[in-house]
This record gives sequence, C-alpha cells and structure tokens, in this order.
Amino acid sequence: MRILQIITRSELGGAQSVVVNLANSLCSENEVTVAAGGNEGKMWDLLDSRVCKIKIPSLKRNISLLNDLRCYFALQKLYKKIKPDIIHLHSSKAGVLGRLAFPKSKIIFTVHGFDTIRLAHKQFLQLERFLQYRCNSIVSVSKYDQMNLIKEGIDKNVVTVYNGIKRLPSLPKDPFKDITSSGFHRKVLCIARLEPPKDVDLFIDVAKKLPDYAFIWIGNQKEYTQDYPKNVFFYGNITNAGAYCEFADLFFLPSNFEGLPIVILEALSFGTPVVASKVGGIPEILNGENGFAVDNNAETIAKTIRYILDDKATYTQMCVKAKASYETDFTIDKMHDQYLELYQKIYMSPHR
Repeated sequence: MRILQIITRSELGGAQSVVVNLANSLCSENEVTVAAGGNEGKMWDLLDSRVCKIKIPSLKRNISLLNDLRCYFALQKLYKKIKPDIIHLHSSKAGVLGRLAFPKSKIIFTVHGFDTIRLAHKQFLQLERFLQYRCNSIVSVSKYDQMNLIKEGIDKNVVTVYNGIKRLPSLPKDPFKDITSSGFHRKVLCIARLEPPKDVDLFIDVAKKLPDYAFIWIGNQKEYTQDYPKNVFFYGNITNAGAYCEFADLFFLPSNFEGLPIVILEALSFGTPVVASKVGGIPEILNGENGFAVDNNAETIAKTIRYILDDKATYTQMCVKAKASYETDFTIDKMHDQYLELYQKIYMSPHR
C-alpha cells in the first residue's frame, strides 16, 4: 500500500511521536510518505530512512485564508504526485484541509485529544460536525474522547485506537548524575512543552511541597524566566527525551486537558510509575497499580508522590506493574495492527 501520513507541525509532541512510530513500523512492507509543516522540527530526524519526507511550508497551525488556500492546493498537488491508497491525517489543521483536499473514501483522521476543540476552541465544533462526512473513519485515542465526540454529534465511523510506542534505547549514562550528587535522593520528571494544556505552575507548586525531591522539566523550548525553587531544573528541548524516564524515580504530568499522552507510555515502558492529572484518557492508562490519575490539586499530588516513593515495597511493586501495563496494552505492535486493519478495509473496498 502507498500510505500518506500528514500532520501540521514537525516539532516533537505526542501526535508527532505517533506519526513517527506508525510510519517506521509500516515502512518495511509499505510505501510510506510523511508530510508536515516546519523545516526544522525534530520529528524529521526520527523517521526511518525508508520513509519519504515532504515538507509543506504553507501547512501552519495559525489560520490564514491566503496561506490555507496555498496549502489546500499543495495537498492536491501532493495527492496527484504520489497517488496514495491511504491518507492518514493527524492534528486539527491537517485534519481540516486534508478532508477538504483529498477523496473522503481514502481518509482516516486521528483526533489526538478532542478536548482541544471541545473545551479550548468550541467555535470549530460545527466545522468538525460537517467534516465527519469527509472521511472514511475518525479515530479517537481514548474512550473518553470517543464518548465526547459522539456527545457532540460526531458519531460517523468513530473508533478508538490507543497510542502505542516502541521503547526507546537506553542512554549510555545517567543524565541526572549531577542532580543526585547535589543531595536530592528522588527525581521526579516531566516531559512537556511550555504551552497549554500543560500546567507548569502546578508542577512548581508541587515541587515546593516536596523540597527534598528534584523536579526536572524537559521540553521547554525557551528559558523559563519566572521564579522557581532550587529543587526545580529545566533541561530544554531534547530529542528522544522519553529515554530519560529510565533514570527518573517517578514521572509527573500536570495537564488541564489531554488525549492519551505518549510521554506517560514512555515512562511506563521503562517501569517508571506515573502521577498525572485526571483528564482526558489518562485514567484509562493509570489504574492505581502502575500509577495514579489525580485531581489538579498540589497538596493531593504531593501526597500521592510521597505515597509511591517513600515506601520501598509499594514503589517496587508499582515499577513492575508499570512495565507490565505497557507490554500488555501500549506497544507499537498493538497500535500498528489496529491501524493496519483500518487501512486494509479501505484498500480492499470496491468504492475506494
């Protein structure tokens, strides 16, 4: 099959990780192309050499009538050039323009967190209701999102496919050695951009309540200039940051809304327990054995982190359960097989 994957931005994030994992797993037996906006995004470096990479300068997150028209025609030109059998769209802007530009019978659109539209950008709900008829299938990454899509009247061929990952290779040495030698006996890691929906203020508030633990934030694209305590460390934007989870004692993700975060799956793959905000699909990942989904309250979160880290038996058991939950439910192979089933239905359809 000729498979075209399109995503709006090439800067690393959860949706980009799904594109990379899916493209790399498919390219051994299929002709795979990944198209995205942005020339310098770190996503390009992670794609297999067998994946064709196409940069579309006019594919941008911001709305601009002139630029979006350019992108629409660029997508049509791309379609004529590669003649894909399957078109898999990711993220809102690519999802809108792709569903307008391409034949609907070939399109799968993955919604990487419906709350981005449902809560943060309600003005686009009516457009999404219309565009559900411009694709073959809509994929939600959690049952939570599927339920809310249907509630909002977007119910045509909606299915859930959980995100899956391939565990990253181990780093050659402990990247937090300096922090450990500074006297912090536990390390709590967060990997996220410094932008909504992530809640860096909550992260810092929790750190203040646990001054004997180091709190490490990876993924800030710029320097964090507000005041923060001495046990908080900002490491910047790092490729394959998920590998740092192996050297953290616990992973903490503070969010106001989410889909199914890849960074949580990366932590679980290394046997690192997780505490995260009880939003989106997170409660479908964390079951009280591999970690906890909790309300966005600094005191509650701090108590939960202490509960996990201060009891050796509890912590050891949760590490085991964390890795087991990844291996059972969130591998790249499982995600690959479920998407391949959707692709094959389109490919074998006489109406394609």
